[in-house]
Amino acid sequence: MKRNQQEVIDRILDLLTELVDDEPAEKQAKTPPMEMLTIKECTEAVRGISEHTVRKLVAQRRVRYIRTCEGERGKILISKQSLLDYLGGEK
Repeated sequence: MKRNQQEVIDRILDLLTELVDDEPAEKQAKTPPMEMLTIKECTEAVRGISEHTVRKLVAQRRVRYIRTCEGERGKILISKQSLLDYLGGEK
């Protein structure tokens, strides 16, 4: 099921990139898909970080994220690379 979710997220990101960029996706160099993690997955990927800390980073806009639905009930997906860069000191 996680694999299926990741495929949907990757496709959504591809479509959003196409909307933002002037060139069609076929002409662009293929970049690896951005890996997005839930808050719980962030705590599993980085040992020692709590859900509370991840939520604070999102609230302070220190990491790149998207919310899957409008309102407070939408699932928050955090860019894994953005989280690792922030924690590694590459703010």
